[in-house]
Amino acid sequence: MSVRVVTDSACDLPAALVAELGIEVVPLTIRFGAEELVDGEELSNQAFWQRLPNAPTLPETAAPSAGAFAARFRALAEAGADGIVCINLSSRLSATMQAAQVAAQSFDGNCPVEVIDSLTCSMGLGNLCLAAARRANEGAPLDEIVLEVTDRRKRTRLFGTLDTLEFLKKGGRVGNARALLGSMLAVKPVVEIRGGVVEEAGKVRTRSKALRLLADKVHEQSVEEVAVLQGDAPDIDDFLDLVDDVAPRDKIVVGSVGPVIGTHAGPGVLGVTFQISG
Repeated sequence: MSVRVVTDSACDLPAALVAELGIEVVPLTIRFGAEELVDGEELSNQAFWQRLPNAPTLPETAAPSAGAFAARFRALAEAGADGIVCINLSSRLSATMQAAQVAAQSFDGNCPVEVIDSLTCSMGLGNLCLAAARRANEGAPLDEIVLEVTDRRKRTRLFGTLDTLEFLKKGGRVGNARALLGSMLAVKPVVEIRGGVVEEAGKVRTRSKALRLLADKVHEQSVEEVAVLQGDAPDIDDFLDLVDDVAPRDKIVVGSVGPVIGTHAGPGVLGVTFQISG
């Protein structure tokens, strides 16, 4: 067996790609009040977006336990994995990364485990997992896969537009984009995940201008592995048209934003991620 890739459910990867490439996804949990649901197992993306607008309080997300990661590592090792690379949601946004590290440090199997902080989220994380899984399926050894992922991480950019910053504010994930809060009702904020946290990347008056600003980020430099993320966004096709010259639709991966990121980004989130060509 080759090297195996493990990640968490903040990756927002399409289920078909996860299955095709053999990526293992350890789920976070979502709490609606006293009700706790396992992401992707007990709560689908569609059900989450239907439920979120009517929730009396903002749902909470909880990282997987170290034991959940350890169980997944053990199962892969017992199945004959040559090595495991575990790529996780930014450690500055969640405790998921720390749980994976604890699991790896306590893992006593013969299979080496490398844990990598993606310093990003959603399809930014997903893109790194895709690169790792494809290299693993080609037979690349663990050390080469780790080097490739860390190189791509340095070149990864993720930009998104939100209908409102209200969800980021309530969830405490607004990061260094606090300057936008004073005018959040008058603008469509554009944010960037930079250094693992949310940063301001622009503010415009209309949604169409926000989509254009995202498209401009794609066109500003030579890029590769363009992917799009969206959470209940009705204008996803409009955005794909804006970047079709750089990333044709049949070449682009579109990830559906799930509960982990959706809880903080809110309905209508739409974003783009890519790696600057090396």
